[in-house]
Parts: sequence; structure tokens; C-alpha cells
Amino acid sequence: MHLSILIIDDEESIRDSLALTLGRDYQVATAATAGQGLELAHQEPPDIVLLDIGLPDQSGLEIMPKLRALAPHAAIIVITAYEDVRTAICAMKAGAVDYLVKPVRLEALSAVLGRTASFLRLGKETRLLQERALREHMPFFIAESDAITAVMDLVGRVAQSPDTPVLVEGETGTGKELLASAIHLRSPLFRGPLVSLNCAAIPRDLVESELFGYAPGAFSGAERRGKTGLVATADGGTLFLDEVGELPLEVQAKLLRFVQSGEFYPVGATRPRTVQTRIIAATNRNLEECVAQGTFRQDLFFRLAVVRIRVPSLAERQGDILPMARAFLHEFATKFGRELTGLTPEAEACLLAHSWPGNVRELKNLMERAALLARGPQITPEDLGLEAPSRQPATTLPPLPPEGLDLPRLLAQVERHYLSQALARTQGNESQAARLLQLTRDTFRYRRAKLFSGDAPDAPTPPAEDK
Repeated sequence: MHLSILIIDDEESIRDSLALTLGRDYQVATAATAGQGLELAHQEPPDIVLLDIGLPDQSGLEIMPKLRALAPHAAIIVITAYEDVRTAICAMKAGAVDYLVKPVRLEALSAVLGRTASFLRLGKETRLLQERALREHMPFFIAESDAITAVMDLVGRVAQSPDTPVLVEGETGTGKELLASAIHLRSPLFRGPLVSLNCAAIPRDLVESELFGYAPGAFSGAERRGKTGLVATADGGTLFLDEVGELPLEVQAKLLRFVQSGEFYPVGATRPRTVQTRIIAATNRNLEECVAQGTFRQDLFFRLAVVRIRVPSLAERQGDILPMARAFLHEFATKFGRELTGLTPEAEACLLAHSWPGNVRELKNLMERAALLARGPQITPEDLGLEAPSRQPATTLPPLPPEGLDLPRLLAQVERHYLSQALARTQGNESQAARLLQLTRDTFRYRRAKLFSGDAPDAPTPPAEDK
């Protein structure tokens, strides 16, 4: 791997001598000021930066964040005119990989660059392995809409930590497990296992032993050699707890201990075990409401929700619907040996007009059905089993009657109509109905209670949070 080096130093003799020494093995560029260095890094991000601390226009420490933004994978080595431990520590905290003291000795420079080159090669190999794993495990992950792009940006930043707990929230079928996979595959522990447990699918009396395992002879009927739980199986990797809100309270207490300390007791064991396992929890329930109702521990909620990521519903990802539909269609056409060329404009209109109560899972199932049953090379609305969107006539407002208009009553009737339609369209799901009307769930519930309670139709004051 041929590495490039950017030397930023205001002393011409040092720039020239370093460039001459390194030019045989590296591609070298030089700059005399911080401004020139940033411009060169912007034009072509280097692999290594030799950065003088005492520059005439800005301190080397001041421009380090800008260099990191322009060349995120570059290794920065700072150079200082005197052996100042505090300066070196500040530089290392700011992201430098090493430092040199002027006058720079050839042996020291050679040793530092050797270590840095090995570090860069390892980093590049790691990124290539991660990219390959992402392609293999998430080949049809589409992230084109603004809503999901913002989520994936957060995923990338969260994944930099190997052990920070993450709580993924979202409706059923939005792809919470896929998001957990993305965090794991981008994390430093991506070579380790990703172990999943659906907490709602395990009988309550078996959840503890499933999570933490049990010692030999822990209970009647236990295996003679004991059992390794999923927490230990995920050692060096990630444990994904889907539907975490379904965990029994007594198991929540033991999970809390593990999240806090990394220690746990297998059922029937007298000595604790310690493992390095990252916890990613997911739920389609409002855990804060569960805490208020006493069904979920508040301390566990706070420990799991160090970072909260909300996965948008498919209805909020309009820009992803057609790209995902085409990707799923290609997948199932290949699986079924069908020669399908795409979707008709009418079929695309149907997909865009649908409310998607089942989210991405519903879209995938719909495209599997269409790919299997399609009569022609293109998918039609009939193949999808969806009705074509009706064209509504333009709404016209009635003229004011001679005696005047009861505006408060009319507005209440209109609002009741749209609340009812949103609930019908989402099959009674208040969260989805609120999003359709661009309201918060609290505001939606407040308006629904007011408008359907039989009170006077005067418009009430909305909750303070929505003002």
C-alpha cells in the first residue's frame, strides 16, 4: 500500500529535509501554514500528516479537528519544538497517533512511521472486512430518504463504541433487527458474534436460563453439564434483545446488573461470570409508559437508553418505497426464476399511496407475492393486490349562508372527520394516525378526547409542548 504524507511545518529547512528523506518511500506534499495544509488536505486527503504545533497562522492543535473532518482516516503525528508533555497529551486526546520532538531524529521518525503504517494497514483491512460483511448481510438495505439517512448517520457514530448500550424504537416491521446488525457490523467488535433473542417468544420461566445459562444440576431436569446462556455466547460481540419490554421484572433486575458491571450469575451458580458483550435492545412499545405503569424498571430503562434510535415507519420514508420495492422484486424474481422487468406506473402509484401499517415487512411480503403470481413481465396493481388510488375531486368551500357561519362547529366537524379517517386508515393505531396528521401522539390523544367527548366544539388550547 503506497502511503501519502502531508508535512505542515513553517520551517523550510525541516520541510525540505523531511520531504527528501521520505520521498523515496512515500508520496509527499508540503505546506508552510495551517491554511495551506488544510487546502491540500481538502484537495487530496493524505494517509499521514506530520503536523507542527507552532504554526504562524494557527496552532497545530487548533486545526486538528479540521484535518480530522477532511481526512477522517488519516494518522496525525504532531511535531513540537520542545519536549512538552502537556502538548503531547493534548494532541493525543485530540486524535494524534504519536508525536516527535524537534530536532527530528531519523531513527525516531523511521520508528514512528513504521508503527503508523502498520496501524493504517490494519485499519484499512478492517474497513474492507466490515464493508464485505455489510454487503453480505445487508444486500438490500436502502437508505435514500432523509428520514433514514439521518438514522444511519447516527448508527455510524454509535457504532464507534464497542460497548455503549443502544435502545432501538419503532413500529413492528420497520427493520429494528437490521439496524442492530448495522451497528454490530460497523463496530470494533464486528468479528464477534451477533446473537438475537426475541424476549416475547420465550416462556417467562425460561427467559433467565436462556439469557444467563445454568450451572450443572441447577434444577430438576437440567442438563448434566449445564448450559451456556446467550449473554456468554455473545462474548466479544453483540446481544440483540428484541421486544425487551416483555422481560419479566425479576429478569430485568439481573439484566440491569449485567449491563452495569458486565457480571452475571448463571442459574444455580455461586460465582459470577464476566464477559464483554454489547447490548442492543429493541421495542415497539413506549418503555417510558411501561415505567410509569410499573411493568419496566426505570433504572434499566436509563441504562439501556444511553443512545436511543427511532426507526421511522415506511410511511415516513416515501423516498425509499420504490427503490426497496425494486430491490425486493429483483431478489424474488431471481429466487423464483422469473424474468420480471419492473413495475408499471400504476403499480408504483399504488405503492406510494398505500399506508403501510406493516411497514418494510409488509412491502417485502407484497413483492414476494407479486413476483410469484405476476402474469406478465411487469408488476401491475392486480399483481400487488392493491386498489389504484382514487382521484379525489378538488375540495370547494361552501359560500357563507345569509345568517352567517358557525365556524367553531364546522372546524370541529372537519377535525373529527380527519381524526376518524386517520384512525381508520391505520387500523386504530394512534401513533401512526398522529404521524399521518403531522401531530405528536400526545396532541392527537388530546384532540381525540376533546372532539369525541361530547363537549362544546370550541377549539381547546393544545398541550404546552406543542405550542
